[in-house]
Amino acid sequence: MTRVTRTAVTRTCAICERTLLMGERVMRFAPNAGADLVDVCPLCQEEALESGWLKEGAPSMPFVADDRRRRSALDLRTIFGGRRPAAEEPVASEPILRRLSNDELELVEAADLFNGSQFRRTVGGVAKSLGEPQASIVTLSGVNADLVITIAWDISWYQYRVTADSSQPVRLAERGHELDELDERYTQWNAHVDPDGRLVPDIARL
Repeated sequence: MTRVTRTAVTRTCAICERTLLMGERVMRFAPNAGADLVDVCPLCQEEALESGWLKEGAPSMPFVADDRRRRSALDLRTIFGGRRPAAEEPVASEPILRRLSNDELELVEAADLFNGSQFRRTVGGVAKSLGEPQASIVTLSGVNADLVITIAWDISWYQYRVTADSSQPVRLAERGHELDELDERYTQWNAHVDPDGRLVPDIARL
C-alpha cells in the first residue's frame, strides 16, 4: 500500500479517474498479468478485484480469457461511458405545495442527471475524507443553455457540465484546489450534498 504525498506527481484512480488527494492511501493493481501497476482508490478496490485485476504483492492467478459468461464492469464502463445506479427517488420526491418555476425544474433535472452518473460516487468518496461540501447549480445563458454543478470543499472543488439531451449528459469540466479560483456566480450555494454524494437543490417547499 502506498501513500500519496506532497512531493508526489498528481495521480488519479485508474477506475473512477478521481484525482487522489494528498495523504490518501491507495492500492496498486495490474489490470492483467504482465501489465504495469496502476493506482486504485479505496472506493474502487473491490471493483478492481471483481474485474480480475491483480493486486500488488498477491500471487498471480491464471486469467481465463474465453470466459464470456460475465462481462467486466470496467468493460461496460468503457462501452457505455459509466454506469447508472439503480433507480431511486428523484430529488424533489417530497410534496412541494406550489408550482415550480422553469428555472427550478431545470435545477431538479440537473441534480437527477448528476445523481444517476458515476460522479456521484466520486463526490461521496471525497466527502468521506473532507466532510460535507458546498454545492451550487447554475444555468448558463444561451439558446441551448447548459447547467454547471459546482461542488467545493475548502481545499478542493469539482465542476460538472450538464447537457440534458447529450449522449453523455454529465461530464467533468474543471477542478481545482482554491475557492477563490471560482467565479462568484458559482459560489451562490443553492444546493447541498447528502453523505452518499446525492446532490439536492435547495428549493422552498411552500
